[in-house]
Amino acid sequence: MGRLLVIVGLVIAGVGLLISLGLPLGRLPGDFVVRRGNTTFYFPLGTSILVSVLLTLLFTLLRR
Repeated sequence: MGRLLVIVGLVIAGVGLLISLGLPLGRLPGDFVVRRGNTTFYFPLGTSILVSVLLTLLFTLLRR
């Protein structure tokens, strides 16, 4: 359990570092934004796919 918490903490710190360095997480190609009048709809499809792949790889590595 302790090892898992350390790894999750490092992943969160790494993502925070990448965002602070300018990685446009949340504005990737494939993220849809629809603006009409006073309404804005944001659907982060590209970001969701990226996060899903990264989490799948992380959990696969932790399982071994």
